[in-house]
Amino acid sequence: MAESRHVAVLGAGMHPWGKWGRSFVTYGLTAARAALDDAGLGWTDIELVSGADTIRNGYPGFVSGATFAQALGWSGCRVASSYAACASGAAAIANARAHILAGLVDVALVVGADTTPKGFFAPIGGERRDDPDWLRFHLLGATNPTYFALYARRRMALHSTTEQDLAAVKVKNSRHGAANPYARYRKAVSIEEVLASPMVADPLRLMEICATSDGGAALVLSSMDFARRHLEKLGGGHGAGSTHRSQSRPLAKIAAVSTVTPRYPSTVIEMPHFATDSAVTPIPRTAENRPDLPDHATEFRASIARAAYEEAGVAPEDVDIAEVYDLSSALELDWYEDIGLCEKGEAEHLLRSGYTAIGGRVPVNPSGGLSSFGEAIPAQAIAQVCEIVWQLRGEAAGRQVEGARVGVSANQGLFGHGSSVLLIR
Repeated sequence: MAESRHVAVLGAGMHPWGKWGRSFVTYGLTAARAALDDAGLGWTDIELVSGADTIRNGYPGFVSGATFAQALGWSGCRVASSYAACASGAAAIANARAHILAGLVDVALVVGADTTPKGFFAPIGGERRDDPDWLRFHLLGATNPTYFALYARRRMALHSTTEQDLAAVKVKNSRHGAANPYARYRKAVSIEEVLASPMVADPLRLMEICATSDGGAALVLSSMDFARRHLEKLGGGHGAGSTHRSQSRPLAKIAAVSTVTPRYPSTVIEMPHFATDSAVTPIPRTAENRPDLPDHATEFRASIARAAYEEAGVAPEDVDIAEVYDLSSALELDWYEDIGLCEKGEAEHLLRSGYTAIGGRVPVNPSGGLSSFGEAIPAQAIAQVCEIVWQLRGEAAGRQVEGARVGVSANQGLFGHGSSVLLIR
């Protein structure tokens, strides 16, 4: 893709994940200030704050862009707020990127943060009988791990996935996360320890399901022209004599953002629905009627990263690292296939061979993933990009993927929110 469509990532910052018992604004401010410092910019240099919303933290969470701007100090900058469930962070990135590419602003701050309840996520309060998410709790009593377990059972039935395979995903991610100072869980575990952890929703055990966490993440994005001017200024007009670390490191760039929705009816029950979509569609879906469509064209998750690849002009074979949405260890295996690392049913082979571990061909979740972090919903898609940025710069101490030049994230929000960001250096 032409550089005219690239957006520079000048800064990345995070607040460590955990259960801290403070306001989500605190976590967002910590991440934002870290990202600004990383970029060598001040708060008043920012022309847009793009916030990823949280629905658990009252009115301020619903207008997060303004909430963070107020906390940083009113400056007259533009604000925007985005909600897309677990894809909220990607929506906020897409919003900021659109402003930059449209020429409305040169530099933007993207922030997402959350304070979460103890235990599993519950429905938002009130009685909303036309809300599928409310209904699935009240009619089925189905918490998120119930759905994660159904996906895991489906994978085991289709591809002969074993409990040892599911445990091995956690083992890999725990090794990666042990070296990440922002991760909540920083202890490497063995397959035996995973399999000895309590069963939560058969076949998934406690260590194979992500927790709910507090945390925050932020990015400073800019136009390529602004990035050149800014880096030249930091270097005193020349490459030598730099006064800021950003002068001597590779520049990470966002080459594509995918926020696609499903194109075809789903034949698999998706959370929070408890019935599949109608099979009626005006577009023929069979290979005989549409030979131009790939076999997986009806699968939403596979379309998410594909759209990012097409926009960036790269192929899955070009990817060096990936950050994927491992709500459960079984779901990570599905993502290997959905982002094009292998064909259907081959994810277990990649895992067993070490292909997706640091040192393998395409390390997946070098950050440790949600397995090591837990869910801080509006922050997690932004956190994925932070990790990829640090990897592309060579700054991921203790978990560095050597020579990484292309990274992709993958995430999915309820009700058809795609989320994939592709970065290059």
